[in-house]
Amino acid sequence: MRFPTLFRQLTSFRYSSPSASIPCLIKHVNIGVCNSAFIIRYSLFFPMPSLCDIPEVVALDSRRSMVRIPPEVDVPLTARVRQLIDAADFRRLGRISQLGLVSLVYPAAIHTRFEHCLGVYRLGLLYLKQLSHDQRFTDAVHPREAEVFIAAALLHDLGHWPFCHPIEDICLPSVPSHELFANSFILEGEIADVLRHDWDINPRDVVALLSEKPRDAASRILHSMISGPIDIDKMDYLFRDSLHAGVPYGRHFDQQRLLGSLCLNQSGDGVAITDKGKTAAELMVFARYVMFSEVYWHHGVRSATAMLQRAFYLLHGSLDLDTLFRMTEQEMIAELLRAGEGSPAGELLGGLFGPTRQLFKRLAQYSFIEHRDFYQRLARRPYPWLVACAEQFAAAVSTALGRVVAPHEILFDAPPVKKEVEFNVEIFFPKESVYRPLGEVSPVIHTLATQQFDDYVKRVRIFGHPRLVADLRRLSNLPELLDEAITRTE
Repeated sequence: MRFPTLFRQLTSFRYSSPSASIPCLIKHVNIGVCNSAFIIRYSLFFPMPSLCDIPEVVALDSRRSMVRIPPEVDVPLTARVRQLIDAADFRRLGRISQLGLVSLVYPAAIHTRFEHCLGVYRLGLLYLKQLSHDQRFTDAVHPREAEVFIAAALLHDLGHWPFCHPIEDICLPSVPSHELFANSFILEGEIADVLRHDWDINPRDVVALLSEKPRDAASRILHSMISGPIDIDKMDYLFRDSLHAGVPYGRHFDQQRLLGSLCLNQSGDGVAITDKGKTAAELMVFARYVMFSEVYWHHGVRSATAMLQRAFYLLHGSLDLDTLFRMTEQEMIAELLRAGEGSPAGELLGGLFGPTRQLFKRLAQYSFIEHRDFYQRLARRPYPWLVACAEQFAAAVSTALGRVVAPHEILFDAPPVKKEVEFNVEIFFPKESVYRPLGEVSPVIHTLATQQFDDYVKRVRIFGHPRLVADLRRLSNLPELLDEAITRTE
């Protein structure tokens, strides 16, 4: 028999396992010749018969190997999951805090991205377990695609560097998105090897699910489970951030009810919920609203954020960003302090990370409801424009005070150019066999989740150095000076 013919026959061969009635395929074929005879070595691949037979989904109930995370939650570990989370690039997430500067205001909020990723992974398994009862889901999503989803859920934050979101928000051309930065960890090195050898997954499939536009119904469904209105990321971080910050706001929605009501949307290409989960979804939207208002956009947190952003803006041209973004949090802080020593950036960083906490004080605040004119003139401006406007304002108040106010001693903090993702999920009413958008059946959600979420929770704030603010507040013409600064910058 000629070699090409033999190879074609072998690679198309189907074999039935003697231990189970599961058809399998030849996965690898090695053919050699010894003493004029063919020596054939092959390995067999047994396709997963159903979603519930995926090892990690099975491990949810078998409870043979678990790791505990707050609050008293057991996360199932299989051998191949251990291989991923023990990789050096994944372990790095254990030395990067989930909320960064929030701990300067809420001191217990020092949980890590490692913990969050484990929580998201577990929720991903619960989503699969619930949706395995939905015929449309099992028709669209095969076990191999579900395994890619599990790996993606575990690795979804791999590209986050310390203080990632504040740095991304200023939209500097030299700063990549954390989704794209993750590619370098997933496509090469130890994690890529584990995906290929232990999971039999092409790393590019994980990257595609996390950062590329979905190409078919299965990828659109799975992408909506990772990044959508009711996704595993949001469901975990709202609860976990609330728990560690010591506030109740992000925990007042019924996770179990939401999980039990999962289904597919009308078009069959995304996650929806049945009417039994409507109230839980409303409470989740409200939890998100209050967490942004009281934690993520707390004025003290935003003061720290504005200080870090201005310092990074001043320093970024002299930094090796690829090296910096691969560091742990303490390594990055040390490098920023070294780079900023003796400069205005160093003074800002010293107030955040030095021996004495010294946050800038709030001088003025504008919102969509209060002082709408100033809010609309400053919100969603490019960051370099905000810096230029703040410097114009610093010069104006220097003249008004009759003393020098350095450009970095006035900081403008405003909602970034990019808005939050709208919360738009379909509700299925089985008795009527119809789907309706949540905003259509819930007026409160219509306002909180779709119309003006950013405008209501994110304010424009002006911060000043602590030694200046008392004098600045006594200026009666502060609004006129701000108007002049904006006009000069436009």
